Amino acid sequence: MQQEQILTELQYKAIRSSGPGGQHANKVSSKVELSFLIAPSNGLTEREKKRIYLKLGNKLSKEGVLILQCDESRSQHKNKELVIKRFFKLLEKSLVVPKARKKSKPTRSSIEKRLKSKKIASLKKTNRGKPDY
Repeated sequence: MQQEQILTELQYKAIRSSGPGGQHANKVSSKVELSFLIAPSNGLTEREKKRIYLKLGNKLSKEGVLILQCDESRSQHKNKELVIKRFFKLLEKSLVVPKARKKSKPTRSSIEKRLKSKKIASLKKTNRGKPDY
């Protein structure tokens, strides 16, 4: 993943933030919307693109565009910084490949303990029945 290349491919749009109005609310566009087209990106390898489609499939639009929004701050520049940080965190998280689980054999003592407990449970249930005379 080449962050500098990806940074040049990001598209931003400033929108009016939602929420209660105020003296300045209907005049400023402080909410920032970041959109990133995954398929034509040169900053990602084909393997990384497949991984992103797999992991972030529910966050992508039908066209394969990843859209993130931020309106935490009243400043457009601060929101832009925050949404970029969030975007790269999301990308890094989706590109992490989980370690494969190795099957392990149960220990001899755990097998013996299990069989012993089964034997005790079996005896307990046979003792509940009617006695043979």
